[in-house]
Amino acid sequence: MISPDTDHNITEALRTLSQPVRIATVGPDNTPLDVYVAPLLPEQLGDQTFCREVGIRYPYIGGSMAKGISSVAMAEELGRAGMLGFFGAAGLPFSAVEAAVDTLTGADFPFGFNLIHSPHEPDLEAALAELYMRKNVHLVEASAFLALTLPLVRYRTHGIHRAADGIIIAPNRIIAKVSREELAEKFFSPPPEKLLRQLLDEGAITAEQAELATQIPMAQEVTAEADSGGHTDNRPAIALFPTIASLAARMEQQFGYGVKLRVGLAGGIATPAAAAAAFAMGAAYIMTGSVNQACVESGTSDTVRRMLAETRQADVTMAPAADMFEMGVTVQVLKRGTMFPMRAAKLYDMYRSHDGLDGIPGPEREKLEKTLFLAPLADIWRDTRAFFLQRDPRQVERAERDSKHLMALVFRWYLGQAAHWAKDGTSTRTMDYQIWCGPAMGAFNEWASGSFLASPEQRRVATVARNLLFGAALLTRANILRYQNIQLPADFRIEPLEDIHIKEYLA
Repeated sequence: MISPDTDHNITEALRTLSQPVRIATVGPDNTPLDVYVAPLLPEQLGDQTFCREVGIRYPYIGGSMAKGISSVAMAEELGRAGMLGFFGAAGLPFSAVEAAVDTLTGADFPFGFNLIHSPHEPDLEAALAELYMRKNVHLVEASAFLALTLPLVRYRTHGIHRAADGIIIAPNRIIAKVSREELAEKFFSPPPEKLLRQLLDEGAITAEQAELATQIPMAQEVTAEADSGGHTDNRPAIALFPTIASLAARMEQQFGYGVKLRVGLAGGIATPAAAAAAFAMGAAYIMTGSVNQACVESGTSDTVRRMLAETRQADVTMAPAADMFEMGVTVQVLKRGTMFPMRAAKLYDMYRSHDGLDGIPGPEREKLEKTLFLAPLADIWRDTRAFFLQRDPRQVERAERDSKHLMALVFRWYLGQAAHWAKDGTSTRTMDYQIWCGPAMGAFNEWASGSFLASPEQRRVATVARNLLFGAALLTRANILRYQNIQLPADFRIEPLEDIHIKEYLA
């Protein structure tokens, strides 16, 4: 029992998460009041059944970031810390993804791989799904899907069977990342009958497997992706999450799957307060992204890590997406220290205004060649053509028939290279860096200011994760105390802690 007048004792008692807090005080009417706060460990946040099913201790996921920015090292660091990390396969050559799979296969920790919707490269999407099935990757994060596709359904239904006790076993698990209610509904529904019939006709599944597939959701877990880096609809978390969670409850009852449909939250989570809010709303787990890109294990350059460490919340904006350029889809990127967002937007305006490269007025074309491409557009097309002859010859065939498509491929060269220049730290192209980033990065930097985590060299992905979880549990306990009319100390603050100090409080 501690005194409510001893600020230091209250703070230390709250930080010792494994122990209850008891305070003897008086109520508003001067009657004796015993205040109690139960122990709350980080692993008790979120859905503990979900954690057991995927083999992790903590309800924490490092989401996939394209081009291997969420790297093998990041997946390993999170996995060994009792969390889950997804390797960012999007935008990488098939061989690079296969190498990452081979590196992680057989690991003694859980991990997953990204499968991103590729409307312009359906063969690559199918090839990755086949790779994951062949290499026994049993967990993927499905992202940027506008609709369910045959490769995704094939992955989900691969190896589905009924166990001796009658339970349907689907070895391959999908965690879908969505920002719209209608997409969440698709993933919480069984695989579409049309696609199951197509797989059956192709001999990819048996009639029994097709029937079993009608009784499972495409994804038991959906991550509600709020305002985030990369592909995002900029939805506010406190509006998006309750909507998706309500949908999950309705669809679980509607289909009677026999399994719980769960919702996690991503987008804007980079402080203990944000993590605590997510769990308070009922998130089964939290997923982080932007904040991990600034950590030493990320597959990006030191230059980018330093730029991210200086980012504030307003330093982000939307820019055209390389993978869905023609569709007008945008991604959230860093605008501080780079001219990429403005230059990419200019390219999209030109794409909408002209039928091909030859239609661009001479002065405008010359400006593009001198400032963005640093080469004649004819040379860029030559290199782009050679690339697609290897990756997808149909793109070249179409471009040679359609001058507007040729222009799109050339413009997409800049957008694609801008991400590589950032990842590789190309010093001559700093002003053209495309750095996927959400406002969470600025929130993290403000919280970490003045601490050891202010320096990007000190940011390890598991240390950041442990701080967010520890802080979320601490803040939750502090709020329970506050709800019982106990005023928190004036200097109470959740500060970043070294791993050794977190372990001391958890002992």
